[in-house]
Amino acid sequence: MRRDEIPPGTLEMLILRVLSNNRELHGFEIAKSIEQLSDDVLQVEEGSLYPALQRILIKGWVTAQWGQTAGNRRARYYHLTAAGRRQLEVEVSQFQRVTAAINRVLQPA
Repeated sequence: MRRDEIPPGTLEMLILRVLSNNRELHGFEIAKSIEQLSDDVLQVEEGSLYPALQRILIKGWVTAQWGQTAGNRRARYYHLTAAGRRQLEVEVSQFQRVTAAINRVLQPA
């Protein structure tokens, strides 16, 4: 199956959504969750994931703390904040509005 790039401007929303379902995850778990939930259509590149995580950390939408993975490796675990939950609602609403508009344009005349 061919994998596609995540549409520009949606990675942060997808990260927030994955974290809304879980207590806390490290970066690799976040990437794998997005890939699995998309039935392996979307591929999360490491070079995009970690800068996006840093941006949402700075915005206060997530918190992070260092911990150990099941394989005894050091990893940074991310947890969604209340501000992140509110932002997720805003982003999902905007995304749905835009995709509905695009769908209307794509409909045959």
